[in-house]
This record gives sequence, structure tokens and C-alpha cells, in this order.
Amino acid sequence: MADEISTPSAPSTSRSEGSGPGSSGPGGRPPAGRPSGPGGGGRKFFRRKKVCKFCVEKIDAIHYRDVRLLQQFVAERGKIVPRRLTGVCTTHQRGLARAIKQARNIALLPFAARY
Repeated sequence: MADEISTPSAPSTSRSEGSGPGSSGPGGRPPAGRPSGPGGGGRKFFRRKKVCKFCVEKIDAIHYRDVRLLQQFVAERGKIVPRRLTGVCTTHQRGLARAIKQARNIALLPFAARY
């Protein structure tokens, strides 16, 4: 039995793939979300700065009767979409929330989604 050649069934512990910082991930690709190399030559996600729709269009007052405008800021389930997602400034978000609540109270907008 000494003349038999044994093949290791388990993978060796000294792997060059993914062993240290900055190494490539599985398949030779760089890990997701991190720039590849020192210059960051990988493709990066460009996030555009969100601008308040009401400030750009110079809308001063947000009316509860303008249901089409208000529906853009209400999610499918009926929740008011937060500022960080819509890009609306603080003062207009407050007026928007007030108008949505008034429109809900007089049944222009639903409180919740239909199931």
C-alpha cells in the first residue's frame, strides 16, 4: 500500500483566492461594492443629488385638493414616503404631510391599501 498515490479529498488550506485584503473574490472578480485596485478603476455607482421638487418648480403652497401631486409622495400601502427617498426639503415635507393628512380625513386619499 505504500506504492499507492493518495489524492487529498479536502481542499488545501493555503488558498490564494480571498485569503487577504484586496484579493479578488470568487471567479477572479473583485468583491462587490469595493473599488478594484489602488486607483479605484472599477465601475462605481453615481448617486444624483436629490432636489426638492417644490423648490425647483417654485410651488409655495401644497393644497390637500391636489390629489395627483400628493399621490406621488404616498407609497402603495398608503404610507407617506420619507424625505430621504423623495428629496423634498424639510419645510415642504412638513406641508406635504399636513396636506396628505387633510386629504385622508376628507376621503380624497386612502389611509391604507386595498387587499
